Amino acid sequence: MSGLLALLDDVAGIAKVAAASVDDVAAQALKSGSKAAGAVIDDAAVTPKYVQGFDPARELPIIWKIARASLFNKLVFLLPAGMALNTFAPWAIPILLILGGAYLCFEGAEKVHHWLFPHDELDHGVEDVGDPAHLEEEKVKGAIKTDFILSAEIMTIALAAIPASTFWFEAATLATVAIGITLAVYGSVALIVKADDLGLLMSAEGRLGLTRKIGRGIVKGMPKVLKLLMIIGTAAMLWVGGNIIVHSLAVLGLDGIETVIKGAAKAVAAGVDGAKGFVNWLVVATLDGLLGLAIGFGLIPLVTNLIVPLWARIASRA
Repeated sequence: MSGLLALLDDVAGIAKVAAASVDDVAAQALKSGSKAAGAVIDDAAVTPKYVQGFDPARELPIIWKIARASLFNKLVFLLPAGMALNTFAPWAIPILLILGGAYLCFEGAEKVHHWLFPHDELDHGVEDVGDPAHLEEEKVKGAIKTDFILSAEIMTIALAAIPASTFWFEAATLATVAIGITLAVYGSVALIVKADDLGLLMSAEGRLGLTRKIGRGIVKGMPKVLKLLMIIGTAAMLWVGGNIIVHSLAVLGLDGIETVIKGAAKAVAAGVDGAKGFVNWLVVATLDGLLGLAIGFGLIPLVTNLIVPLWARIASRA
């Protein structure tokens, strides 16, 4: 009997340790995942365009296809690759982060460039879609490719934010980040995409006048919500992209830019009576964003005139 009680006591102790480990993994996953805010917001802002033009009944199945592929890519390809780099070539992570940060800066600056200098694009009217199933397949493939790039960025940022620990703790944390971010992104996308349908249903079939009024408000407000989401996503890309580059350069020993930015933020915060922490963060984020915008504008001609034509030539020969 005493042996059985001792065994139960050991099991209870192991359960407590396991529960504490789960809590630690969840807490660290939340902290690490928040570092990838720019890429996450961009992912949520970009994805809805891939279901435009389809029958409303196909919207959620398309989002599910993309979400399932996104989770598969994160867990099966990106997580093992990230852990291998972290174990055997940790020196490569800051370099990859700089490349990923440059990508975010380019994407954000390109959106700003399009807003400032809109192109006179031809309106071709309704596209001849041919086979809807084939078009859906092509759209899903395109969305998965875009998501893979953003997912690689998210996973690399999250991995860099995880403090040094055991291999399995880091892997469990990164897996939790992958699952949580995928659910958050595509759950939000599903809500955004179906908000119009909900508004139309409420405005047409609502029994109360207030319900119908709310439904009409949702329908009218969704274009503004999508526009606001795009603006926030662009600002977040520039801020996070600039911050990643600055911090990664500091890790590589080139900490001059980071020192100047932190010094400026500290000086501004010192002249404010209250909310010094918020003011410090705001100045750092603003300067990081402006740096990201400058880097992105510098990359636009390079990408447009060199990288894109070169990639197209390689793809045509493949």
